[in-house]
Amino acid sequence: MNRISINFSKIFFFLFAPISILWESIYRIRRFFYDVGIMKKNRFKVPIISIGNLTLGGTGKTPFTLWLGRYLSSKEKKVMVLTRGYKGKFEHGSGIIRTGKTISQNPYEFGDEALVICRGLTNASVVVGKKRSENLRHYFDLESPDVVLLDDGHQHLKIERSLNILLFDSLLPIERYKAPPLGYLREGLTALKDADMVVLGRADLCEPEQKDKLIKMVQKYTNPGTPIGSFYYSPSSIKDINYVEKFSPDQLSGKKVICISGVASPHSFYELVESLGGLIIDSYEFNDHHFYTKEELFPIIEQAEREDAIILTTEKDIVKLRRIVESLKIFFVEIEIKFSSGQEELERLVDKVTL
Repeated sequence: MNRISINFSKIFFFLFAPISILWESIYRIRRFFYDVGIMKKNRFKVPIISIGNLTLGGTGKTPFTLWLGRYLSSKEKKVMVLTRGYKGKFEHGSGIIRTGKTISQNPYEFGDEALVICRGLTNASVVVGKKRSENLRHYFDLESPDVVLLDDGHQHLKIERSLNILLFDSLLPIERYKAPPLGYLREGLTALKDADMVVLGRADLCEPEQKDKLIKMVQKYTNPGTPIGSFYYSPSSIKDINYVEKFSPDQLSGKKVICISGVASPHSFYELVESLGGLIIDSYEFNDHHFYTKEELFPIIEQAEREDAIILTTEKDIVKLRRIVESLKIFFVEIEIKFSSGQEELERLVDKVTL
């Protein structure tokens, strides 16, 4: 069985390695064309900070964008966030939402991440749509932002940026850092040369050996002296479907929980719940950015009532769930990121381009 598995792995590699190389080459050539000016970048008279990654799937961009937006707000900066609005109506057009006015906004129009970001910031606006350069130009005079945050921006080379922050998931196995179909990279590791800082997410859950390998890999491709930081997720409160805080994270201990998740990394959500002492009796996984239906949710609510359990979900999911049902059985975990290293370096870089 082991020999068959090894042979299959070799066959898979040789069959798909050319596709992986071609994928990486196309992105490398594209980045080169932007670097030398063959493809033009649009420049704006405002500091633009990109928060991006190289891998498919979640690396914590939304909570990181929230942290950065709040940091800038504490410096009395008016923030605009450019985001795609994945699976929302305005993904292929444009739309804007402003802080303090999100209760009536529809995730089916703006996407879930845009609503989470807008709800978590003050003195900010979130502009949704794939054509971010055009959207920034359209809304710039109307909003007059002091700083623009380019969410998921490392591959969006059409906009010239002042600072590039690149996020990695510390738990992704090193061997998966290959272009598809061999791995999870959006583009090759050579794109790390454009990073001004690299930040490793979920570093607290990573084995020291894994973290050391990841750092060495990053250092191999980044420019000398590029700072590397790390952060972890910290639950701040547990709120009901109406965003009212009901209990603190430590009060979850001993409670029976049914988990609902439509995120890229559901198992990290389950690990968080278990780390707080929640007793997971069942879980329901949906695709990332899933839009829920009553037919999916009502049986889960009935199960929670029978089992005397609570339904626990993520902040990204709650903006969609509350459009479908009003059950007081549903709660979500509000999280924030905390740095285990690199916060001072990051703040210094951000201050340098925004002051």
